[in-house]
Order: sequence, then C-alpha cells, then structure tokens
Amino acid sequence: MKLSRRKIELMLVDLAIIVCVYYSTNLVRILGLRSIILNGEVNLTRMLALVFVIMAGRIAFGVYRNIWRYANIQTYLTIMVSDFVSNLVLMLIGRVYFAVNLGIGVHVIVAMAILLVTLLSRYCYQLLYAHRNKNADKTLEGNSLNQLYKVEVAIVGAGNVGATLADEFFRNPRSRYVPVCFIDTDPQKVGQTVNGVPIYPEDDSTANLLKRMKVQEIIIALPDLTVQRKQKIYERYRNTGCTVKLYDYPSGTEEKSTARRTLRDFRIEDLLFRDAIEVENPQTKAFYAGKTVLVTGGGGSIGSELCRQIAALHPKKLAILDIYENNAYDVQQELIRKYGDKLNLEVIIASVRDMDRLDHIFRELRPQIVFHAAAHKHVPLMEHSGVEALKNNVLGTYNVAEMAEKYGVEKFLLISTDKAVNPTNIMGASKRLCEMVIQCREGSKTEFTAVRFGNVLGSNGSVIPLFKRQIEAGGPVTLTDKRIIRYFMTIPEAVQLVMVTCAMAHNGELYVLDMGKPVKILDLAENMIRLSGFTPYKDIDIVEIGLRPGEKLYEELLMKTEELDKTSNDMIFIERDKGLPRAEVERKLELVRAAIETEEQSAVLDVIRKTVPTFRDPEEVNRRADQAQEVRQAAAANQ
Repeated sequence: MKLSRRKIELMLVDLAIIVCVYYSTNLVRILGLRSIILNGEVNLTRMLALVFVIMAGRIAFGVYRNIWRYANIQTYLTIMVSDFVSNLVLMLIGRVYFAVNLGIGVHVIVAMAILLVTLLSRYCYQLLYAHRNKNADKTLEGNSLNQLYKVEVAIVGAGNVGATLADEFFRNPRSRYVPVCFIDTDPQKVGQTVNGVPIYPEDDSTANLLKRMKVQEIIIALPDLTVQRKQKIYERYRNTGCTVKLYDYPSGTEEKSTARRTLRDFRIEDLLFRDAIEVENPQTKAFYAGKTVLVTGGGGSIGSELCRQIAALHPKKLAILDIYENNAYDVQQELIRKYGDKLNLEVIIASVRDMDRLDHIFRELRPQIVFHAAAHKHVPLMEHSGVEALKNNVLGTYNVAEMAEKYGVEKFLLISTDKAVNPTNIMGASKRLCEMVIQCREGSKTEFTAVRFGNVLGSNGSVIPLFKRQIEAGGPVTLTDKRIIRYFMTIPEAVQLVMVTCAMAHNGELYVLDMGKPVKILDLAENMIRLSGFTPYKDIDIVEIGLRPGEKLYEELLMKTEELDKTSNDMIFIERDKGLPRAEVERKLELVRAAIETEEQSAVLDVIRKTVPTFRDPEEVNRRADQAQEVRQAAAANQ
C-alpha cells in the first residue's frame, strides 16, 4: 500500500484512538473487574499486541484505501469486519501466549470502545467536511472560485438514489448544487428529513412550494423509470419555471451493473419514444469474436455505431471503409482512445463505386462478415441527383456484393430502409433495387440478407439536429407538413438488432425491425421546444413549408403481421418477399446502367418505374393518406 500523507495521518489518528481507549479502560472499574494493568511489562506487551493486530487487520482489509469523506455503509462495514476479525485473531493468540490475553470480558469492552470511537471520528469528519462544503460559497468570497455560484435544487425521489445524489452534492466541494428539499409520493417519507433536507409531498401544491423556495433546478432521481413515467414527471414539473434534469444511467450499450448514474438534461427520446431495447445475446457475441469484419459507410450514423459495438465484441480485425475521410477519422480516433492496441483496426478510404479498388481491398482483407451501410440517403437531394443515387446505392451495393461472393465472405448484411416499402422517391426506390440485388443470390456460399428499419434519432441529416439548430437560432421551427408521421428508433437500439439479425440470418432473407408506434413530427417539434425552455407558438413558432419532392405524409407500417414471419427475437421479423431470379435482376441493372449513362433525371425516373413495380406517385399516396392504417394509428395514439 502506497502511503500518502492523508493515509499516514489517518493511521496516526487510529493509533492514538487505540492507545487512549486502552489506557482509559484502566481508569474505570467495570462490574468490579480488576485493573487491566497487572504490571508495566505485561501492560505494554498487551497494548503493542492490540495495536499491531488491529492496525494490520485494517491495512489488510483496505481500510486506509478508502476516501472517508465519501464513505458509505459499505465503507463503514469494512472497518467493522476488519476489527472483528482482528480481535478474534488476538483472542486466539492470547490462548497460546497468555501475556497478551486481556480476558474475554475486558477484551470485548476494549474492542467495542475502539471500534465505536473510530467510527465516530470518521463520521464527525464526514459531517465537518459536508458542513464546510455547504458554506463553500461564503468562504470563496473574493476568490476567483466564487464564480462557481450555487444552484438550489429539489430532488424528486427520497429513496436510495436521491439520498446518494444529495450526499454527493454535499461532499463535493466543486459541486454547484445545493439540495433544499426532496419531493416524494410515499406518505411515510413525507415530513421526514434526509441528511437534514426536508421531504415534501408530490401534489398540486408542489409547483407553488418550489417557487416560494426559489428552486432553480429539479432533478429526477428515481430508479427504473419507464418512458411513460418520464413523460408524466416531465409534464408535471416543466411548468414550474425550473430546469428539469435526470439522474440516470448514460445511454449506450454499457450494462447497468457496471455503469454509473450521471446528471443529464431530458432528451427527446425520454418523452416520445419507447424504452430502449437492450439485446443481451451470448450467441451473438460469440458470432463476432475472432472474425474479420468490414463496415462500408463506417463513418456514418449507423456505420459508426456498428463499428463501436463490433469493437466491443473482440473481433480479429475491424475494417472501416468510407469515402468521406473526416467521419472515418473521427471514428478511428474514438476507437483508438477507447481500445488502443487491443483492437486491430484498419481505416480504408475508398468508394463502393470503384470495382477495381474493392477487388484489391477484399483480396487483401479477406473479411468474413460485411455490413453494407454506405449509401446516399437524403430524399430531397436524391430527387435532384437521381443519377448519383443509382450509382452509389444500386451499383455500389452490386459491387460490394460481387466482391463478397468472389472472396467467400460468410455473411453480407445490407442496411435498408422503410422508404423502400412502396417507394415514392428515388432514394427509396434505389434501396428497393439494392434489396433485389441481395435477394437474387440463392445458392451462393455467402449468406446475403437485408434489414429494413425507419428513422434513427439524431442521425446525420435527420429532423432532430435541424430542429435543434432552428431553436438555438430563435426559430421558427419548420415542418414540411403538420400531419406528417414517422417511425423512430435510437441508433444503438437499431444497431444491436441489426447485429442480432446478421448472426441469425439465412441467405436471401429480408428482415424488418419493430419500430414501435408512429410519431407525429409536430409532437416532436413541440416537445423539443419545451425541452429547450421555451413555449411553442409563443416563444418559438412552428411553420409549415410544404412537402418536399418525393416526400409522403407517412412511411409504410413495417409490422404488418399478415406479411411477416416471427423469429426467436420479438423485435425482428422476416418479410415474406421472394427474391427475383438473378438473370431478371441483371436485366434490371442493365437498364439502370443505361439510365446512368444518359445523366438525365427523366431517364432515372423512367427506369425506376420500369424496374420497381411497387413505386408510387407521392401526390397520389398523400391524397389518400387519411385512409392509411399508419395515419389512423397515429391519430388514435394522440386521442
């Protein structure tokens, strides 16, 4: 154990306590017992034995490794167990070497007194430290640190989570937060105090109470909150004029058993979307371990999250392929910081359009698993640059699939989209053609599959980053149409399900993910404005700007059970969609190549109508939107 000044001081305090308690016992006649001092020599021997055994026990149990200003019940239990074991050892020694035998009665009294005084000293130190931090703003007056002004907060939840949070605030000298009250629904807790902080009931008078107390922030510190509970709590407290925050586990794939709660703002997914699905599948983890995995489009929203989750599963090698070097570089640096030399990582700058370059990459890399996430995905942009959508999405997918087949890749998974279902735009139609390219490869040694899902929260180009920028600029927030609905999923959740799908998939199958309930984009905009501390239509307006080219009011419901087969995972289904013969798909691709050579947008639209039978005119679809199952479902959810 490395001895710091603090540890030495603490050990000296404990030495003093043991010696003082030992000699103090001599001054008291307890139950008529004789003095514990029989003679000076024996007394010194007993005292030294007592000191040595107790101090050795505390060192062995790591008592001096604890930071006592932050001590909790477990920390106090450590010292109690240490002293119990030490005194038991001392009593056994005393049976063999009588010179250190205190006698059972006296030994118990001395041991209990030493333990109680030690615990009391630690607790007094904690109280003193907490009291000093409560008044830190006064002692910092005139100092540059006075800029750390104190924020008075109310903590919702007077249970273990809330009490722990308040304790952290009191003990941390750098904390800006000062708990002034707890709020709880448990009538047995109301009227009590936690660390001297009063507990008030959660009722209709709570808002007025918080205003009178001049509370600036409200922190929700409740365990295992569902999305529905978060929604109700946020609605209750958002009108108090206080900032509402959560003391919660960070998002991501880290297990709660190893994660630590952190203080954060409410996010839009806390209010509008279902609880994130955490996939715990040992078989899936084993599937990726020790394999070479290639992710095309690895710098994008989905691709980068795929790389993060694959890296955690101990692959033999992870290769990131992307044409945009800035995104690829960011992911590379993130993974290097986290894993260092433990991850065999390669970043490749290349285009999926370049067949010769892909041939070289696959020949050198020999990947066993390929995730194909490289694609142009922006609907309005692709409506004006359809040739690029066909080149990158359709022919790019064909190129990667050909190389995967040529070099014996075990599994190939295409990231598709709900916009490929009865598409009304070039981007969606191009992704439907990508699916055809994958589905036609029956009999191949490589297992090809595709996964469809809807929008992911916070991805590049999605509405959430756009709304954030508009709110920061003071508005207005722009919607294409206030009736528009979409399906959403968090990026980590979508990627977890994609990885499970890849492990279970068989050749030619088209999988769809359960995206939950549809969300009105208008609700999304209103809630984001409220989360930013503003009032919709008063502080920041919401304006309709009209549907963009190729855009429809709703995306097709993926979860039409009559068209799906179940899998072992309740969130993953198989689409009953038989792939076309390879020869027919090749004929479609010839038409696509001919349209690309013209560089004409009209040729792109013409070839899409010829090659994608499910393509629909967006104006026609939007005229009948009120009759759609998806729109009716969204309307029912808002009633």
